[in-house]
Amino acid sequence: MKRAEKISTVTRVVFLSLLSLVMLVPMYIMVVNAFKPQQEILLSPLGIDLSTASTKYLEAAWNSTQFPIVEGYAFTILLVVLCNLVAIGFSIPAAYVIARTPGWVFAAILMFFVAGMFIPAQIIVVPAIFVLKAVGLMGTVPGLVLFMSASMIPFTLFMFSGYIRMLPRTLDEAASIDGAGRLRVIFTIIFPLMKPIVATAFILNTLSAWNDFVSPQLILGPGSSAKTITTGVYAAVSSYSTNYEIVFPTLLLAVLPILVIFILTQKFIMGGLAAGAVKG
Repeated sequence: MKRAEKISTVTRVVFLSLLSLVMLVPMYIMVVNAFKPQQEILLSPLGIDLSTASTKYLEAAWNSTQFPIVEGYAFTILLVVLCNLVAIGFSIPAAYVIARTPGWVFAAILMFFVAGMFIPAQIIVVPAIFVLKAVGLMGTVPGLVLFMSASMIPFTLFMFSGYIRMLPRTLDEAASIDGAGRLRVIFTIIFPLMKPIVATAFILNTLSAWNDFVSPQLILGPGSSAKTITTGVYAAVSSYSTNYEIVFPTLLLAVLPILVIFILTQKFIMGGLAAGAVKG
């Protein structure tokens, strides 16, 4: 390896290491302070004394009456499942039609959906509120599911259409010769072959829905009894804004499940994204 290449490699490694360190600092602060008393958090927020560290603060946050975190988990999981069913269920047949139909019209339709990837959901949430009010879905779980699903569809459709283009058309033709209709071809031939990209879309959509705070807060309203993990933690933490013995353990319990899911599935995410980027 030439000296210039070695210098370039070392520079990239150092830069990425520093960037990773900067991004991990907030996570480190949250984790170490979740096991410390209030006074120790204020005196030494970056350190931890193992002799005084305790899991009782996590237990207190888990059993908090201000926000039943188990109910927050349950509602968020339900929301994640419903949003994925809507987004993936819509995107599969739409992606198949776009991928298998030649011509500029369907290419333009794909570009129309892809354009939605560049519009943050927070920007369109206010117009969406007016629409949901007009159809009577404002402040309801179905209204929230429809809005969040709509924000997931552009990226999901983009990945699915790229993946389907990679699949040989001979599969469709063979099934059609046997008398299979288009829907049967999609769900009995194409869909089983899409499991890697469907799993990737499900994981990424789950990460998006789990971390979303603005959408449920505005659409369901702060007074709603149904709270996601993010809105519930916000309600609990805001009530104890100076009690860090409650704040840090509650935040850790909120992010821990999705963090574990991401660590365990990151190789599937990268593999699915690489497969979905292939064009036939």
